[in-house]
Amino acid sequence: MSTDHEQNTLVRTLALGVLSGGRSATPLAVLALNHDNKELSGAWQDWKVFATPLGRGLLVAGAVGELIGDKLPSTPSRIAFPAILGRVASGALAGAALGTTGRRNLVVEGAILGAVGAVVGSVVGWAARKAVGGVTHLPDPVVALAEDAAVIAGSVKAVTAD
Repeated sequence: MSTDHEQNTLVRTLALGVLSGGRSATPLAVLALNHDNKELSGAWQDWKVFATPLGRGLLVAGAVGELIGDKLPSTPSRIAFPAILGRVASGALAGAALGTTGRRNLVVEGAILGAVGAVVGSVVGWAARKAVGGVTHLPDPVVALAEDAAVIAGSVKAVTAD
């Protein structure tokens, strides 16, 4: 029987996975930027990828690069192979990390939910972006900026909520 805290953690891992489907590097960068947040507690805060300056720098640089690269017309679709694999891996890592925040280690469950969420987020995000652009006739980079804001805000909320 799971506790309310465990259920909350699992919902957050799924949400972070969905957000990884939108921008694969952003949830990981948000985790990296919160590695020393004393209000959070999780084994992930000691993982080298989040705890070392090199790991944090690479994750943040990757997120910034993705935010810029996403607007380029030559960028492949997020639902194309192999791009979707990167989103699944990112969602799994983010979910696994967040799964370490409770009394009970939910790293495996978090990784699975993060990976599944990334697939859902990739497909739904791709379709939503096309639909919003089609209805509003806004240029794709403008719609993408709104998506950036949603993914950043959602990632911060998923990581820092308790």
